[in-house]
Amino acid sequence: MRIAVLGAGSWGTTLAIVLSENKHDVSLWTYRPEQAAMMKETLENPAFLPGIKIPQQICILTDIEEAAYKKDMIVSAVPSQFLRSVIQQIAHHELSETIIVNVAKGIENHSLMTMSEVMLDVLEHEKRANLAILSGPSHAEEVSRRMPTAVVSASFNLKTSKMVASAFGTPYFRVYVNDDIRGVELGGALKNVIAIGAGVVDGAGFGDNTKAAIITRGIAEMTRLGVKMGALPRTFAGLSGVGDLIVTCMSKHSRNRYVGQEVGKGRKLNDVLKEMVMVAEGVATCQSSVDLAKKHHIEMAIFTEVHKILFEGKNAHQATEDLMSREVKGETS
Repeated sequence: MRIAVLGAGSWGTTLAIVLSENKHDVSLWTYRPEQAAMMKETLENPAFLPGIKIPQQICILTDIEEAAYKKDMIVSAVPSQFLRSVIQQIAHHELSETIIVNVAKGIENHSLMTMSEVMLDVLEHEKRANLAILSGPSHAEEVSRRMPTAVVSASFNLKTSKMVASAFGTPYFRVYVNDDIRGVELGGALKNVIAIGAGVVDGAGFGDNTKAAIITRGIAEMTRLGVKMGALPRTFAGLSGVGDLIVTCMSKHSRNRYVGQEVGKGRKLNDVLKEMVMVAEGVATCQSSVDLAKKHHIEMAIFTEVHKILFEGKNAHQATEDLMSREVKGETS
């Protein structure tokens, strides 16, 4: 297949390598000429994926028109809040037979659209059945080093999910299929907010008990909102739900957990974000998730407290106390 990967961050670069190893004709697009020049010269992406060699056969481009032209598959690996502006640049292409795969995990601010909804909003003539999401517990730092990883491909069309799984699947990168695209998208996006909360737990000096409570009650809140929005509850027990939640809350590679950890120590959010090279998707998604909870009249206490910590300067210890002292409720209510 002729495949374009849009976005040369750590995940986009890793997926381009996976696809190239599967003998696909791969183009990797970056909007930054200096990054493209560096990757061509060194066959590495030192800012995002140091120490990992990029196969020579991957074509590195800065022209998005050239990258997207007559491709069988386009993989969007740009941060969720930039998806709309990037996809708008290729909306005029004839894409009716092109599979478009989004791998970013977020919910667009203001519109509160999931990533598939954004793509359908921009690509008016794109076939709904050709859209897919690739999600799950998959740090680029590990996949690029061929550490065994399992993810899920979701689409409105099972045939498309299977085609995506076939394109990406390797002996170290196993891809399952799922037809609940809404659940897979929401699981991948919402878990980043809980990961910030788990980081706050670390930074504030709480223990494993506290983190386990945040993770477990976090999946309950994620599922509650997801079901209200039409997702299947079982999806949140899978790779794109609890699987991704566990790895993002626990891993040293997690950008979202790191943000929470630093804020939990008392640092200002903007100061933490300024020093980061990569994007912590959970920060923007935190705002979207709280807005969605209000829209759908869903109680999401952990999400609300994380929002207050990030954007209102609330003390982590006070937020935890407020969570712990709420009215007693049934666990499954």
